[in-house]
Amino acid sequence: MSSDDKRSEDPGGGAPEQLALIRETVRSAKVPRAKPRTWRGAKLAERLPVARVLVNKGALHLDQYFDYAVPEELDAEARPGVRVRVRFGAGGRQVRGGRREGGGLIDGYLVERLAESDYSGALAALAYVVSPEPVLSPELLALARAVADRYAGSLADVLQLAVPPRNGRAESRPSPAPLPPPPVPPTGSWDRYPQGPAFLRALAEGGAPRAVWTALPGPHWPQEIAAAVAAALASGRGALVVVPDGRVAGRVDAALTGLLGEGHHALLTADSGPEKRYREWLAVRRGSVRAVVGTRAAMFAPVADLGLVAVWDDGDSSHSDDNAPFPHVREVLELRAAHARCGFLLGSTSCTVEAAQLVESGWALPLGADREQLRIAAPLVRTVGDGELAGDGAARAARLPSLAWRTVRDGLRGGPVLVQVPRRGYAPRLACERCREPARCRHCAGPLRAPDRHELDCAWCGRAETAWHCVACGSNRLRAQIVGARRTAEELGRAFPAVPVRTSGRDHVLESVPDQPALVVSTPGAEPVAEGGYTAALLLDGWAMVGRPDLRAGEEALRRWLAAASLVRGRPDGGTVVIVAEPTLRPVQALVRWDPVGHARRELAERAELGFPPVSRMVSVTGPPEALAAFLAAAELPPEAQVLGPVPVPRAEPGRPRRSGDAPPGEAWERALVRVPPGSGAALAAALKSAQAARLSRGTGDQVRIRVDPPDIG
Repeated sequence: MSSDDKRSEDPGGGAPEQLALIRETVRSAKVPRAKPRTWRGAKLAERLPVARVLVNKGALHLDQYFDYAVPEELDAEARPGVRVRVRFGAGGRQVRGGRREGGGLIDGYLVERLAESDYSGALAALAYVVSPEPVLSPELLALARAVADRYAGSLADVLQLAVPPRNGRAESRPSPAPLPPPPVPPTGSWDRYPQGPAFLRALAEGGAPRAVWTALPGPHWPQEIAAAVAAALASGRGALVVVPDGRVAGRVDAALTGLLGEGHHALLTADSGPEKRYREWLAVRRGSVRAVVGTRAAMFAPVADLGLVAVWDDGDSSHSDDNAPFPHVREVLELRAAHARCGFLLGSTSCTVEAAQLVESGWALPLGADREQLRIAAPLVRTVGDGELAGDGAARAARLPSLAWRTVRDGLRGGPVLVQVPRRGYAPRLACERCREPARCRHCAGPLRAPDRHELDCAWCGRAETAWHCVACGSNRLRAQIVGARRTAEELGRAFPAVPVRTSGRDHVLESVPDQPALVVSTPGAEPVAEGGYTAALLLDGWAMVGRPDLRAGEEALRRWLAAASLVRGRPDGGTVVIVAEPTLRPVQALVRWDPVGHARRELAERAELGFPPVSRMVSVTGPPEALAAFLAAAELPPEAQVLGPVPVPRAEPGRPRRSGDAPPGEAWERALVRVPPGSGAALAAALKSAQAARLSRGTGDQVRIRVDPPDIG
């Protein structure tokens, strides 16, 4: 037996030599010794060894690019547009082997590769490339930069809205081959608009028409949007359509599928789920699909060679993002139309003040029907004051004026009838029956409500109330200040016992109802589509919508009424709408005349006199009083800027749902409005962004909140 054999029998005898051999092997290996996250001692890429990275840090004082070294092993994968992981926050003191080390790992995007950096110190290395899929194109980066500058936000925050989270399974699957462009579509129902065929022809010929489209009431507008998309695709370009919610997206999706067939467009909505949505998004980015229909986040969809961007119902609050920097779909699509020099279509059955300004400024042209077509498509609208109550018992039971009661009775003979109620629930607001003192919770002073017929609780803290009595007069009897959808359905069910009653609201939204006699009680925005159209519609409690203390109350009320009335059959088919509101109110008169454009123009003229948006650019700045005062004093505002306020903002009471703009629970905040005339909006946003970045970099005091073009200014 040799000495080697003897040594092999000793389990520990050769350990030192084996460990030494392993160490020598590691030293002689070509791969770096350290973990790939530091790449200490690793050879850099021979060509373009510097990567310029946008780190996923939304703080304004970090809204810049950072340079990193590219190891040779990552040279092939580290392409512009890919997701990367980098170390961030170590400072310049931890340098080993010519590499900066330390800091936490965060996500980022590789923006470009450079031959050298303008930073004189040591660079940290890219930790690794998350995926070789380039998701950030130069066009998307330029759009995100423009949006960040307009809304005084950071580029990283915009990209969080623009690029969906990665899904490895969806990314590993190839996208289908692109289909050839479809033929030019027929004009169809666009013939009802004098300029409709010309708009489609301009798109099909590669032009870039811009239009504010006041759509006729009825079921044809999804097919008309589909025809505009098909015209843009026929020219060999792409198209993008953004709608308020998934129900509307489904209608446009069905219209496009019926016109073009499968495979020509992608549907991007939150209802699709993360994997399917990312797979569809990748198909658009890879060029497999040239058309997109989606909800708010789809405004950043990377459609190649855009020929048309379109937004439907721009007055819907869903188009305004609730995350910083709070971009609005309409403004983002205006930027895309200007950058890509493509067509622009803003469509709605109503008309916002911003849409009227686009026409007033000449940036877009009006696209509407003449009065003859409108008389055919629109229902008959009749008004009735709140004091005109019916004399018969059935009408009183349903709290309907006699005209409304007769309209429901006649409409149920031919199909479903829609009833729009401003509030959901049973009795959302209650008061003392004797003295009309609002009913308040004994624990938090919140308003009492009756979500069900026999229950009473607080709208703020949720505590049940079983023994309420009025603190002013001692009475224990309540009355409803506002009647909700559930109680309205109950009352209508008693008045029309042989007719089924259906409700549609936030908790349960109906997609559609059959063409059969039924009462459909809905809150604004949740109205289901009736097959063949509703025979009649009742718009109840109009004062609750018009009387809100908000600059847009009249515009929003008219938009909601028109949306509901557009689901009713035309006047030649007997369609009738009854609105219970003061007939002399401007929005009510605009509904009777079916003139949303005239209403928007008058609102725009009044805003111009008062200096309110959209004639001026306005920014809301909120925060603690001391922080707000210090911020406004430090900001280098343009000379023409006017500061309105500050004024206290509503507090979010404990247990009460917190609305956008409310102060945190238990804190007293103030709000100031800063406005500038047209042409100075960019300077104002830059000044506020610079002041916020300086405040964050110093870490002094509380942070203030900035919102450009706030949707609600009271």
